[in-house]
Amino acid sequence: AEPALVFQPGAERELAVVRPEDAVLARLLAEEGLEVKAFPGAAEGMGASLAFGIAAAPEADGWLVALADMPWVKIETARAVAGLLRGGALVAAPTRGGRRGHPVGFGSSLISELIGLQGDRGAREILSRHADRLTLLDVDDEGILLDVDELRDLSRAAVVVEKNFPA
Repeated sequence: AEPALVFQPGAERELAVVRPEDAVLARLLAEEGLEVKAFPGAAEGMGASLAFGIAAAPEADGWLVALADMPWVKIETARAVAGLLRGGALVAAPTRGGRRGHPVGFGSSLISELIGLQGDRGAREILSRHADRLTLLDVDDEGILLDVDELRDLSRAAVVVEKNFPA
């Protein structure tokens, strides 16, 4: 499972959760200005990593959760999802072409559920439980759906990168 990246654009704190052995990734993220925490239990899965990250920032008014294997999300999209949380959404996410993407925002009242996550399912169960309170925002950002799991994924990403981030 990929490490969870928890960040709050425009907020006081940005936090990345990485595996202890990912020293290069930790250094690169720290160079970008993120606070980096190594999670010894990362092998337990995405849910456990997310719970660790939320527990490291319990004072937040909400959390915007992005995945490290989805680097092409526009910052404007992340800010828009964070804005939905600030506007009172319990759970918020961007959509493109009818498909829900990342990052996903969670309001502060979900802290107990988030800290209780385990295993590799991430926050899917929380999203399912609160589907009636999920606020969606249609965005012009293909990066919300584009992840890199294998080297071949980079070739299809090249088109999106050029469209989202023209030279």
